[in-house]
Amino acid sequence: MKFSFFMKTMFAWQRIAVALLFFVSLSAAGLHAQAAKPEPDVVVFPNGEKLIGHFESFIGGTAKFKSDTLGEITIDLSKVQELHTSEKFAVIGKNVKLARGEKDGQIPVGTILVADKTVHVNPSSGQSLQSVSVADLNNIIDEASFNQAFRHSSFFQKWNGEIAFGTSIVEATQNSLSFNTSVSLVRAIPTENWLAPRNRTTADFSDSYGKVTQPGTPTVKTSIFHADAERDEYVTSQVFALGSVAFDHNFSQGLDLQQSYGGGIGWSTIRKPSETLDFKGSIDYEKQQFQTSAQNQNLANSVFAEFYTAKLVHGIALNQQLSVSPAWTNTRAYSAYASVGITFPVYKRFGFNTNIIDSFLNDPPPAFKKNSVQFTTGLTYTLP
Repeated sequence: MKFSFFMKTMFAWQRIAVALLFFVSLSAAGLHAQAAKPEPDVVVFPNGEKLIGHFESFIGGTAKFKSDTLGEITIDLSKVQELHTSEKFAVIGKNVKLARGEKDGQIPVGTILVADKTVHVNPSSGQSLQSVSVADLNNIIDEASFNQAFRHSSFFQKWNGEIAFGTSIVEATQNSLSFNTSVSLVRAIPTENWLAPRNRTTADFSDSYGKVTQPGTPTVKTSIFHADAERDEYVTSQVFALGSVAFDHNFSQGLDLQQSYGGGIGWSTIRKPSETLDFKGSIDYEKQQFQTSAQNQNLANSVFAEFYTAKLVHGIALNQQLSVSPAWTNTRAYSAYASVGITFPVYKRFGFNTNIIDSFLNDPPPAFKKNSVQFTTGLTYTLP
């Protein structure tokens, strides 16, 4: 084997190893030591049946209980004869509004007893017993999670997302090297789905590079990258204002660099732990620089986009997005973008992903195609 084969191999995997080590370290820094296992809770139903395990929460009208024998199940608190907990919980009524960034003093915290369609809270700190009807309940959150939700966190904390790598090396009559990398990060504050959203920061990067060489023939090169960042500030629980920036390069379309800066509004139509759906619209300034400099231009355009994520069965994750960008100062210079990706869990936070990305540019230089389609696969690491 030629020495160059080993050099190419080391070059590709060195980039992957360094990035992976960084994100694994970032994930490990956010882990907390597990507390000692609390005493079991007991649920008694009207027919005399009992469940032993641990009460977890009551969010969005659903009470979760982790049974020692049945695993995590949902129970109807209005049909429970009696429920005792050993841990403390914050009981939030429907008429209670949480102050932004701090806890509301009206919220009782303590061990709870559920009986006769009523939740009784024992603060066990010299305070009197407080009661809330099950019909008037909004949420029941464990004390640790409730306190954590209102603690200030720095900009470098509470990031979630994933990083993916894929590579291919061939040494034969034709020598080829290709690799793809993608990073997707999101920081939503607060992270708890039982609190109204305040802001969200996202950052994405993807890079596909390939080169094929053969003696006596021209080198064939592929180089595509995309990077973007966005900041959302929620006005209501569903409507938000946004500011965004994006950079694109596509050697296969003759595009050296496209820069986009803009702002607009968005609407979170679905916001669940297992599913999200956002629609966005913005007005942007866009600068396009091509390999043929005569085609360089500055544009005023808009971006209309849709983003969808879902957690499917067995931990499978789906990400899909679609955007259309009409240009108002040059109606021929419109573009579009579509992608869909699926991640399959393999071991702990590691998984296997596959993505299809379609970039459309209506005004590429002569001899370049308008459409650019990518199909990538690789190893994925999911941040906590």
